[in-house]
Amino acid sequence: MVIDCKNISWKRDKKAILKQVTWAVEPGEHWTILGLNGSGKTTLLNIINGYIWPTTGEISVLGKKFGEYDLRELRKSIGWVSSSMQEKLYGNEAVTNIVLSGKLASMGLLYERPDKEDVEKAEALLEQMGCFPMKDRLYQTLSQGEKQKVLIARALMASPQLLILDEPATGLDIFAREQLLQTIQQLGEQPEGPTLVYVTHHIEEITPGFKHALLLKQGEVFAAGLASDVLTGESLTNFFDTKVEVRWQKGRPWLQIV
Repeated sequence: MVIDCKNISWKRDKKAILKQVTWAVEPGEHWTILGLNGSGKTTLLNIINGYIWPTTGEISVLGKKFGEYDLRELRKSIGWVSSSMQEKLYGNEAVTNIVLSGKLASMGLLYERPDKEDVEKAEALLEQMGCFPMKDRLYQTLSQGEKQKVLIARALMASPQLLILDEPATGLDIFAREQLLQTIQQLGEQPEGPTLVYVTHHIEEITPGFKHALLLKQGEVFAAGLASDVLTGESLTNFFDTKVEVRWQKGRPWLQIV
């Protein structure tokens, strides 16, 4: 089991942020987590990464049960890409160094000289992300979409078994967004690639490779299962408390308010 949450809850200042969340991700599955702001998405991600501990319930990630395994070691097998990470990286670092820093999860700066194999892997990942021509450029000179691709390459540097993409398309124009989504789709098609979890509140970002969806609403699981079953007009009308219709085009759902 890649992720196994059993009735996990989390409270802050006596307020329940997550409530009895049960969710499982099997090997070979790619999932979308869909929810509006304040639904508990970030809290759930923090728990999966072992940064906070559930108030109640049990969780295991990559077969490691929390409380029985060193979570610092577990995090080495989890890649987490988020737009907020960009603010923590050093903008005057070269792109290749940013990717290389992913091997040890350091923020931008390298504290030891990388070996030839690491450099070759970093450059191969940049090639995979379509960013090889900018390998010597400064990170701060890249566009928002290019930065996100570099962050994905950085996350892949440690060969994670689980890759979490936390609203990676935030701030992108429609063309940059589609380029990024195509790159993520290709990543999900790789037989030896990591399990992907894509977090968003825009259903049009859900590409065909994400066959499963988890809907979070006010800290609770509203629905979970096959995306084709979960992302319907009736289900999302109740989920958003607004009348909507969903149409599927080339394996992607598109939402319209009616």
